[in-house]
Amino acid sequence: MFGPKVKECDELHATKYRLPNENFEEAAARNAAAMSDGEAHRQKLKRIFLEQRFMPAGRVQSAMGSPRDVTAYNCFVSGVIEDSMDSIMDMAKEAAETMRRGGGIGYDFSRIRPSGDRIVSLDSTASGPVSFMRIFDSVCRTIVSAGHRRGAMMAVLRVDHPDIEEFVRAKRNENDFTNFNISVGVTDEFMSAVVKGTPFTLRFEGKQYQTIDARMLWEEIMRSTWDWAEPGVLFLDRINQDNPLSYCETIEATNPCGEQPLPPYGACLLGSFNLVKYVTDNKFNWELFKDDIPHVVRAMDNVIDRTRYPLARQKKEAQDKRRMGLGITALANALTLLGLRYGSDDAVKFTRKVTKTLALVAYEASSDLAVEKGSFKLFDVDKYLESGFVRKFPQDLKDKIKAQGMRNSHLTSIAPTGTISFTADNVSGGIEPVFAHEVNRTVQTEMGPVQVPLKDYAWNYHGVKGETADELSVDEHLAMQIAVQPWIDSAVSKTINVGDDVTFDEFKDVYYNAWKGKLKGVTTFRLSGKRYGILNKIEPEQDMIEDGAACFIDPQTGQKECG
Repeated sequence: MFGPKVKECDELHATKYRLPNENFEEAAARNAAAMSDGEAHRQKLKRIFLEQRFMPAGRVQSAMGSPRDVTAYNCFVSGVIEDSMDSIMDMAKEAAETMRRGGGIGYDFSRIRPSGDRIVSLDSTASGPVSFMRIFDSVCRTIVSAGHRRGAMMAVLRVDHPDIEEFVRAKRNENDFTNFNISVGVTDEFMSAVVKGTPFTLRFEGKQYQTIDARMLWEEIMRSTWDWAEPGVLFLDRINQDNPLSYCETIEATNPCGEQPLPPYGACLLGSFNLVKYVTDNKFNWELFKDDIPHVVRAMDNVIDRTRYPLARQKKEAQDKRRMGLGITALANALTLLGLRYGSDDAVKFTRKVTKTLALVAYEASSDLAVEKGSFKLFDVDKYLESGFVRKFPQDLKDKIKAQGMRNSHLTSIAPTGTISFTADNVSGGIEPVFAHEVNRTVQTEMGPVQVPLKDYAWNYHGVKGETADELSVDEHLAMQIAVQPWIDSAVSKTINVGDDVTFDEFKDVYYNAWKGKLKGVTTFRLSGKRYGILNKIEPEQDMIEDGAACFIDPQTGQKECG
C-alpha cells in the first residue's frame, strides 16, 4: 500500500489534492501521466510519487491531469504598481483574477508616491502606499468571502521610501491588513548606515525627502517584529546579486512566504524531496537521490507548458524563463534518523551537501534537457555564467552549460511545505526542526471540528525524538538557514524560533547575522509576542487563523502555511 498511513493525513490529502472518489494511487498515477514524457518516464515518475520521495506542491498535485479550471502555480508576484490610479486599479483587478484561481500574490508598493506629496493635476495631496494597500486587502477579503481559497499576500516597501515608518507600524494590531504579510526591502546601503551609525536619506524618484538616523529606524523595525512578528526583512541587494537572471530582470518582491523572490508577473512552481525516504539503516541513499532529480526536473518543466495561468502575462513570464523551485522537506526527521543533532556542525555539513547535490544535479539535468528541448527564451550564456549564483559551480558544469544551454533559469527553493509534509504522515516541514513530538490538531469532520492527537513522523515510526524548535538556540536555527542558502538560487523559507530567554539585543543580532551570513531574508517566531499571545487566547485557533491570515504560523503545531 502506498501513500499516507495515518488516517488524518490521508484524509487531508484526499480533501486537498484528489478528485472525487480518487484514491492516493490513482492521484499519483494521474499526476505522473500529466507530467511525463513517454512511458519510461511516466513509470519512473509514478514510483517516485507513490513512495512520496518527491512531492509536488499542493497546487501541482490538485491541478495536473485534473478537469478543474485551476493553476498548478501556488503563488505569483504582481505586475508593477505604478504611481497612478489606473495602474493601481488594473493591478487590483489582476490580483482578483489570480486569487480567484487559487494564487497568492506578492506586491512592491515602493513606486507609489509618499503621503502628503502634491498632486498637481488634482490640486490635492497623495495618501501614500499604505492607504492603497487597503484596496488589495479588501479585494483579497472579498475573494475569500466568496468561497475561494484563503488569501495570501505579501506587501513590500523599500527601506528608503519616505513612508517607511508608517509601513513598519501598519500591522501593530490584530485587525489591520489581516490578508497581508509585510516585509521591508532592506538595502546594503541602509545596513551599512546602521553598522556605522551614519545618517540615511529617504527618497522617492531621485528626490531627497528626509535624512534620518538609520539605527533608530532599524530599532523601530526590530521592535515591531519583536512585538508583532512583522515586518519581515528582505535583503534586496543580495537577492539581485545572486539572481542568475540579474542581466534581464530586477526583483523587488517575493511570494507570500518569501521563498521565491520574483520579477513582475513571476510565478512559483514548487515541489520538495522527502528526505526521510532516502534514509535506510542510518544511511542516506545518495545514489537514489541523485537518480530521482533529473526525472523530477523533466516533469516539473512539463508543468510550465501544460498548466493554466490566471493571466496571459504570467504565462509569458513563466515560459520565457521556465523557473521552478525544487526543495527539500523532512530535513529534521532525516537528521534524527541519521543520529545528527539539528544545528550541530555535522548537521550543517550534511544539509549543505544535500542542497549542493540537489543544485548541481538539477542544473546538469536542465542543461541536458536543453539539448533536447532548447534553452529558455531569455538565456544569454555569457551573462548567465557570470551571475553570482552560477559562478560557484564546478568548471565542468559551467562548460556543459556553455556548450548545451539551460532549459530552466532557476531550479531550487526551500518552501514551508506545511500541508504536503503533513500528508506524508506528518514529517517535519521544509528545513524546520520538529515543533513538538505530539500535538493535537484540529481536523474538520462531518460532525464538526475535533481534536486529534498526532505524532511526529520519526517518533511515530522509528521511536526516536529529535530536538524541538524551542530546545534549539537562535544560533542553531540560523546556522541551518545559512547552510542551505548558498545552493538555493531563489530563497529559503525558514522560521527562527525565539524563546523567552532571548533578549531584545540578541533578537536584533539574528537579523544582523542573517545579513552578514548572506541570507536573502529572515523570519522569526516569538510565541510570547503580542500577536501570538492573541492567537493563543482564541479557541479553536485553527478557525481563527485559517480565514484571513496571509501566511501564518500555527502556534499549536509550529507549521507555517501560506494560503
